[in-house]
Amino acid sequence: MPLIDRHDELIRLLRSRADWRTEDLAHKLGVSPRTVLRDLGRLRDRGFEISSMSGPGGGVHLEPTSVLVTSRLDGEEVVALILSAAVAQAFPWMPFASGASSALAKIEASLPHQQALKVQALMMRIMIGNPSPSAVRQHSTVSPLLARLFEVAFSEERLLSFAYRDREGASSQRVVEPHGLLVRAPIWYVVAWDTVIGEPRLFRADRIRSPHVLAQTFLPRPHELLRGLCPDARPVRTQHPEVESG
Repeated sequence: MPLIDRHDELIRLLRSRADWRTEDLAHKLGVSPRTVLRDLGRLRDRGFEISSMSGPGGGVHLEPTSVLVTSRLDGEEVVALILSAAVAQAFPWMPFASGASSALAKIEASLPHQQALKVQALMMRIMIGNPSPSAVRQHSTVSPLLARLFEVAFSEERLLSFAYRDREGASSQRVVEPHGLLVRAPIWYVVAWDTVIGEPRLFRADRIRSPHVLAQTFLPRPHELLRGLCPDARPVRTQHPEVESG
């Protein structure tokens, strides 16, 4: 049985009763108890709240709120859904935008507590700003490679290097800490700390070429420092009640 299908079946079994023993789950799935323990650990890492108790009355228990998010969605995929809904919400004249608020609320409410904390940390670094008509007229194609590498550097807090062409057409090589993402649809920007000049900077995605993710990591900088680059923008963040009260 493929890993994803086994995880889905494991979730289904845990939903059906609250007193599963590891040995019984292993028998149902046709795997070893060690594999079940490993699968349970992976589900916990993805935000599912699963408790284990030893003793005659013990067993494996899945918290009911954890089944509201499918096991196929990891943290970055949930961020993608929330970001898509938030962008639509920011531009209400777009088709289907009227349902964005409702969709966003349902996604946020479905998050298990630990996954909500992870998503909130990411979403605080993503900002939605007003569109720039002049930038829209002049923008060019963004490299698909940049989008993939930015996701890695942004999520794992690793340095990003690239060649950059500024508004005057001058080219330079940059090494930055990608602290945030600014969306001014249909343009997006890397909100970064330029390690060469030692200052925060915005980099338009369509002016970036030859991106590379470096092994070196960086520490988060104050949100206020980077938000000063885009004062009209607002962060997208979850409204999960447990997160807000915590």
